[in-house]
Amino acid sequence: MLYLVGLGLGDAKDITVKGLEIVRQCRTVYLEAYTSILSVGKEALEEFYGREVVLADRETVEMDTQRILQEARDADVALLVVGDPFGATTHSDLVLRAVREGVPYRVVHNASIL
Repeated sequence: MLYLVGLGLGDAKDITVKGLEIVRQCRTVYLEAYTSILSVGKEALEEFYGREVVLADRETVEMDTQRILQEARDADVALLVVGDPFGATTHSDLVLRAVREGVPYRVVHNASIL
């Protein structure tokens, strides 16, 4: 299962309860780190979530989508997004690819300026 989890706009504690539960149970947690700027460091997220977070740059999210989707076929994978997951077309494209390839997905919305 692929989860797109919105982080909200503030600090590590702005994640929803649902989002936090998902993050804690996923095998891999990626932090999308190029469409928006996080106000705290990756380390603050890792400390609050109690687990490792992998930085996902533009190349990872846009060009290495197949690897993420393949991993999501076999295990729960989360992509953390600052604000709401649909604040950038990149994330919509990822969902469309998941649908085309039969990879189940779920979106956890959060606050955004859009």
